[in-house]
Amino acid sequence: MRFSAAHTIEQVFPEALSRRARPFADIVDRIVAGADEASQAQRMTLVAFAIRVASAAIAFLSQVALARLMGVFEYGVFVMVWVSMIIIGNLSCFGFHTAIVRFLPQYRERGDLDHLRGLLLSGRLFVLATSTVMAALAVAAAHFGAALFQSYYVVPFMIGALALPMIALGDTLDGTARANGWPIRALAPTYILRPLLILALLVGAWALGYAINGVTALICAVLAAYLTTVGQLVLVTVSLDRHFPAGPRRTQLPMWIAVALPIFLVEGFFFLLVNADVLMVGALMRPDDVAVYFATVKTLALVHFVYFAVKAGVAHRFAARIDDSDKSALHDLARRSVSWTFWPSLAMAGVILLIGPLLLALFGSDFGRGYPLLFILSAGVVLRAAIGPAESLLTMSGNQNACAGVFGAVLALNVTLNALLIPVYGLYGAALATMIATIAETFALYQLVRWRIGVRMFVFMPHAKTDR
Repeated sequence: MRFSAAHTIEQVFPEALSRRARPFADIVDRIVAGADEASQAQRMTLVAFAIRVASAAIAFLSQVALARLMGVFEYGVFVMVWVSMIIIGNLSCFGFHTAIVRFLPQYRERGDLDHLRGLLLSGRLFVLATSTVMAALAVAAAHFGAALFQSYYVVPFMIGALALPMIALGDTLDGTARANGWPIRALAPTYILRPLLILALLVGAWALGYAINGVTALICAVLAAYLTTVGQLVLVTVSLDRHFPAGPRRTQLPMWIAVALPIFLVEGFFFLLVNADVLMVGALMRPDDVAVYFATVKTLALVHFVYFAVKAGVAHRFAARIDDSDKSALHDLARRSVSWTFWPSLAMAGVILLIGPLLLALFGSDFGRGYPLLFILSAGVVLRAAIGPAESLLTMSGNQNACAGVFGAVLALNVTLNALLIPVYGLYGAALATMIATIAETFALYQLVRWRIGVRMFVFMPHAKTDR
């Protein structure tokens, strides 16, 4: 998602930058190198998981600090707006950030560098254009539709929209790095550097005497998004320079978009599904309720990150093996990914439930009422982990349309249940709605993978079991 050709960065920045980045890149390359597909994917998963563990701790502690600095109400305003921006920014890619994960490994395996270079340039330009349009629409919607929003959301929403191009570009760079097996370059900027920068900038604003509220926090988040994404752009582009020499580009934008749009539906529905409960709580309850619910969800982040780490480690491997005439390697990798997801998720969920009251107390005295929700939410997370990254296998194997249908139906179910249960049961209703929707999603994805690909992706199935 950066500039057209990777080599242009070295023309703009001093050559010393490339030399400084190379030892770091070499370390990453050695970490993710493996003797076979399974071990290579497992190594990348472990690296991605280590980053996610570190980022979970950083994100949790930074959210605790933000809640303490702002207070429960202003923290709730910040959470509602920033989560919305992350969702809109991701959707602004229209699936291109994941289409890169699908196509780049295939072009690399075939030695088709012309199309590879065209894919990288087209992806960056396409995402920057679409996300800029989305930012303009978001600002216009907040300005002209202010009467439809609670007054305390209008200005923060307009400020947060300014970050959309950088959020979308960062997601595309993430996909580019993951497609090349570079987990640190993919994940560290967004999940480690950005939350640290948000906190550092907010503490700096506090030290300078600025009012610490949702508006100030969102200004800091926008600045952090720009700083992080520009740095990631430089790092990823320097790495691309080393692996893919400059040369002609061939573009198949209509075909790439045709594949990306169903992926957009899959990931869009999935991303909305993951965050639907927070958004519905924000729409139907006050910012202080949003703050409590979000703090509870953040407390479970370490469990969620197991799934995302495995997904980061295997998605591009699924794509590279799709064209194999012998599907045994693909099926074996799919089954292994389930075990890599489920057992660590189960263990971590147990730990979180054990120390949950202490973790929530760090946010403040108002957050302890979220502890019972942890039992409901963690049950859904662990159940979902029992089928591993099933939707990644579907997306990378050309079954994105069917996968999108599943997520669309489950999202509709989730929103409906939230709308029905939140007015009656409050935060418990949101947690119950999410758990029920997760059960439906898990069953549907398991059946879809079994029917379309012939693999029974369930942790308690015999390891050698396939339907083909």
